[in-house]
Amino acid sequence: MQFSEKAPAKINLTLDVLAKRPDGYHEVEMVMTTVDLADRIDLTLLSDRRIQLECSASFVPDDSRNHAYKAAQLLQEQYNVSQGVHLYIDKQIPVAAGLAGGSSDAAATLRGLNRLWNLGLSLDELAEVGAQIGSDVPFCVYGGTALARGRGVQLTPLPTPVPCWVVLAKPPIGVSTADVYGNLAVDRIQSHPRTEDMVRAIAGQDFGLMCSSLGNVLEEVTLSRYPQVRQIKELMLASGADGVLMSGSGPTVFALVQKEAKVHRIYNALRGFVKEVYVARMLGGAEVKVLA
Repeated sequence: MQFSEKAPAKINLTLDVLAKRPDGYHEVEMVMTTVDLADRIDLTLLSDRRIQLECSASFVPDDSRNHAYKAAQLLQEQYNVSQGVHLYIDKQIPVAAGLAGGSSDAAATLRGLNRLWNLGLSLDELAEVGAQIGSDVPFCVYGGTALARGRGVQLTPLPTPVPCWVVLAKPPIGVSTADVYGNLAVDRIQSHPRTEDMVRAIAGQDFGLMCSSLGNVLEEVTLSRYPQVRQIKELMLASGADGVLMSGSGPTVFALVQKEAKVHRIYNALRGFVKEVYVARMLGGAEVKVLA
């Protein structure tokens, strides 16, 4: 028996850090949404309890360091499952890019195994398991668009944003999320995103307000340490992007664009600067994509 699940990338339309928590995490407030750049997870039932993982990207770990593997391990342990699974990840989302690729793979694995192992769990129950893996996993279990608070797992669903193109560019560097948060001086943040305006823009289908409300406090750290990220932002804006922001802790930067002609201009300008450039559409709906 085999199932497949899509694992869409997420972008942060806003990312605010409010305080350092006693548990070591940061108190955040952010608006996240999904785009149609996605990995695919193929899940094949094994009769014994083995968990096997293969990936189209050879440098991705195939053991419990991999979020998808960890998701299968946790689900198997917590629900006493006597069967196993072979996971194959067709990797399309760039790795260590601020797009929650690993978290989305874990979420897709949880959804797929819920069907493969006939567990009958709700998305809420799967999200609880996912929270043990990483702060972005619960959001990725549901998909769509949401306001996230706390350490990122307190989710309030939001409407689907106005449709638009999303051009993403990742410079050839890796950025450690823990390192970026560790170098953020919360009490010295210069400018906080207008999260309420972003929520209002999404509810009102106001593309202009959505673009003007983009904000990510982690840019203060990443842009100062990685000038390539700043250069990508400036190039996108100079090429006519309607709104530009770094996603997560970076280094990927995305541009929001309404007119298709601008998409080609931005894409071509970026391709002369970095190799990894992607054109996607805003998904934003809460429906979970299931493949046959």
